[in-house]
Amino acid sequence: MKIPISYIFRNLWTRKLTTVLTAAGMALVAFVFAAVLMLDAGLNKTMVGTGTLDNALFIRKGAETEIQSGISRDQAALVESQPEVARDRDGRPLASKESVVLIGLVKRGQDRPSNIVARGVSANGLVLRPQVRITAGRMFRPGSSEIIAGFNVHREFEGVEIGQQLKFAGREWTVVGHFDAGKSAFDSEVWGDAELLMQSFRRLNFSSMLVRLTREEAFTPLNRNVAADIRLQLDSKRERLFYEDQSRALSTFISILGTVLSVIFSAGAMIGAAITMYSAVATRTGEIGTLRALGFRRPSILAAFLLESLMLALIGGLAGLFLASFLQVFTISTLNFQSFSQLAFGFTLTPGIVLKTLAFALFMGFVGGFLPAFKASRLKIVDALRAA
Repeated sequence: MKIPISYIFRNLWTRKLTTVLTAAGMALVAFVFAAVLMLDAGLNKTMVGTGTLDNALFIRKGAETEIQSGISRDQAALVESQPEVARDRDGRPLASKESVVLIGLVKRGQDRPSNIVARGVSANGLVLRPQVRITAGRMFRPGSSEIIAGFNVHREFEGVEIGQQLKFAGREWTVVGHFDAGKSAFDSEVWGDAELLMQSFRRLNFSSMLVRLTREEAFTPLNRNVAADIRLQLDSKRERLFYEDQSRALSTFISILGTVLSVIFSAGAMIGAAITMYSAVATRTGEIGTLRALGFRRPSILAAFLLESLMLALIGGLAGLFLASFLQVFTISTLNFQSFSQLAFGFTLTPGIVLKTLAFALFMGFVGGFLPAFKASRLKIVDALRAA
């Protein structure tokens, strides 16, 4: 015979205090586990949203970031001449030759500057990035000492209100607008004219080059042509994949840290579940003996106590997910290890994270409840009734 599910629910309801305390411990672990996964998912979403598969990005061969890269004007002209590069109605290549440098800005409420990416873009910079739109003020004028600030820069740093001036590279730059890049990494940048930015930082070469492909499949022949030209010592990647790679080090760090914290907290939660279930077995010894005397077999006893532990874990997992869902209103700003600049991103809850968190919670419930359930199932009828 199988023990009814209602019996298990009644046992949990009868022991309200221990049920709440054990579920709370599970909820804490589930919260931490889900928060780390959400943080990593938010980082990946931010970086994936930074690029599109229709664009190809070029940097110097061997360089890992745009800041380390250098592309000469001759090389840029050769890339623009490739047949796989799309053109506008006037026949001009849809390309943006860009300069990327780091500048220091002070966060609100702090006194030390943090690194921010200053990106010099060409006239096609906005055309190639449809997710970027001006939300206040206007676009900077080519050839002028004007800049526009991303959403996160405007929100977190001082001195970037419209009309204010920033001083870097021996020049004063006037903020003339703010832009929203759709929660991508561009929101953590300031943009200006590429030629003027290069001149101010005394640079002869561009940092990177972005081109629009005639079609998505054109990347392979374009990459092959560039690799075959000895004059072009350049690496090319689809824009989206390039920015995904830029977050790899930070993503790895978050994953390792999250794994360590989850293991530590889960050990405590499993011990707590085991103590709770052992206590339940000790206080219900006579009840277990009665069930065995009524004909319930050992596998049924084992399943009942194990299911009780799994229900506790499920309650904790759902509670942890509920609390973690509120993290989506927060934004984290931290140092991107590969670009050495500030990057802001939020928490993102996905269906995959929900399933992983619940599976992790059930795993804790299974590990913490198996031994007490096994002990309950091995009690002999006579000894159990005598202990009662």
